[in-house]
Amino acid sequence: MSDGAEVEPLPYGPEEAAGILGTTWEETLVSAYRWMVLGRAFDARMQALQRQGRIGFYGAATGQEAVNVAAGLVSRPEDWVFPGLREQLVAVVRGLPLPEYAHSVFGDSLDPALGRQMPCHPTARGVHYVSMSSVIGTQISQAVGLAYGLRQRRDPGVAFAFLGDGATSSNDFHAGLNFAGVLRVPVVFVCANNQWAISVPVERQTASRTLAAKGAAYGIPGRRADGTDFFAVFRELQAARSEAAADRGPSLVEFLTFRMTPHSSSDDPGRYQPAEWARHAARADPLGRLERWMTEHRVLSPELREKVWREADAAARSAADAAERTPPPDPRTLTEDVYSSEGSGRRAPAG
Repeated sequence: MSDGAEVEPLPYGPEEAAGILGTTWEETLVSAYRWMVLGRAFDARMQALQRQGRIGFYGAATGQEAVNVAAGLVSRPEDWVFPGLREQLVAVVRGLPLPEYAHSVFGDSLDPALGRQMPCHPTARGVHYVSMSSVIGTQISQAVGLAYGLRQRRDPGVAFAFLGDGATSSNDFHAGLNFAGVLRVPVVFVCANNQWAISVPVERQTASRTLAAKGAAYGIPGRRADGTDFFAVFRELQAARSEAAADRGPSLVEFLTFRMTPHSSSDDPGRYQPAEWARHAARADPLGRLERWMTEHRVLSPELREKVWREADAAARSAADAAERTPPPDPRTLTEDVYSSEGSGRRAPAG
């Protein structure tokens, strides 16, 4: 549950909210709030289990929930998601059951990857969520390739390529945006700039005034918005998706966010972040900002707030408990889907 820290108010009235979210804006906000709370609760549960030695690794998305939930709500079933590092909640909003994600964190026998992938690196083909990689930036050019294929097949889908500020310094950022700009493919580059590439501040990575400005070099329009403002994120992603789906080409949207936790369970931000960082991050907490707005405009009652948090905590605990009780993969699966027997006549499945 949010800690009651003072947060920056969101500058909208109900009419503006309706203009951004549509006629069912109240339902959309309650849905978004539920997803954001669920993400926050699950992150907290997994971080606690990692500290207890019950899972090996975890990287929370605390502070980035507005971007992830808005992307999940704006995207369509026919779209494809190429995650960077903290977009697991996008898959959950798009339909990945939380228990299935929990199985991938534990790497147990019900993990679709059978423990072959790092925790927090799920794959969910059923919701078009491509397996992520910790190799920085590789998903960018992959998303462009898939977007090109979508257009060739006259598929109405759009590819969403997520990346952090650090990935804008990668080779794949240049290659991916260059091809996207030349080929005018239906891809939305979503840069969640949390201002730290692990321990490297963004000002030491680039001399560009903003990361969004980098799109201009490739003929791609770039926009920057407050990534802790759910309304602003929803508006920008909806516009970018509409442009891509209408064959008006790619776009680069930079969302300024604050990383509210360590980069991962292997990180100690106290060694490099200034002392006041946590205070600034708390004021920009996207969940706290949305909760405050909904409370002030009578969309969120104290009773509903309590119910949402209680249900989210129960769902997070239930998913984690079920995964922890599941046995590990059978060791015999280690070489399955890796080698084929020579002369056996078996062929690898297409795709």
